[in-house]
Amino acid sequence: MLIFAVIVVVSGALIVGALWGLYGRLPSWLEGNLLAVAGGALMISVVIELVQPAVTDSGVWITAAFALLGAVVFASVDYLLDEKLDADGGSGLLAAITLDGIPENLALGVALISGNVMQVAALAGSILLSNLPEAAGGAKEMRRNGASNKKVLMLWVGAAALLSLAAILGKILLKNVDDAVISAINCFAAGAVIASLSTEVFPTAFKRSNHWAGISTTIGLILALALNQLGG
Repeated sequence: MLIFAVIVVVSGALIVGALWGLYGRLPSWLEGNLLAVAGGALMISVVIELVQPAVTDSGVWITAAFALLGAVVFASVDYLLDEKLDADGGSGLLAAITLDGIPENLALGVALISGNVMQVAALAGSILLSNLPEAAGGAKEMRRNGASNKKVLMLWVGAAALLSLAAILGKILLKNVDDAVISAINCFAAGAVIASLSTEVFPTAFKRSNHWAGISTTIGLILALALNQLGG
């Protein structure tokens, strides 16, 4: 029952965010600040929830290798979308959420195995903080570039379904998997998150909210840190 509640909250945030981006009327500066909050939340979550445990379980070199792999994969796909397929920024954010979300939700599924409700809440909360404004910004950018509301919404619904499946598979298939494999998945996710922050999230947040983005990023970091302490 817990896994379905978590999936509804985390993946449902993508659909709610897309609806917000398509039909909401928030000022651009506010959207930028919310995106910065999401970036700050992801920043601390990458270190505490993904990288730090991987260093403990598998060592620095394995952590570095798979984090770099995640960054390279995300950067390569993002490059193809932007430069070769002429995709818009909204598609970039969709790619960002999908690429880092799949291994991230696999890790969430693994957390569900332990049955630690507070730990699951901390990780799910960090993902939720990032999914909602990112989906809103991505959906709005896609609409601005000519995509219909229906097409945009279906794309984000598809992403939500894919990430939900990742969480379910993480709980079912990784139940008895060695910690080294879990560490590799987490590190890949970390690399993809870092790449998405630097190329999609923070540039967009700064463009919309200017120097206030730095303050909002710190607020997001503090919120995610508080969630982590709650989970501990």
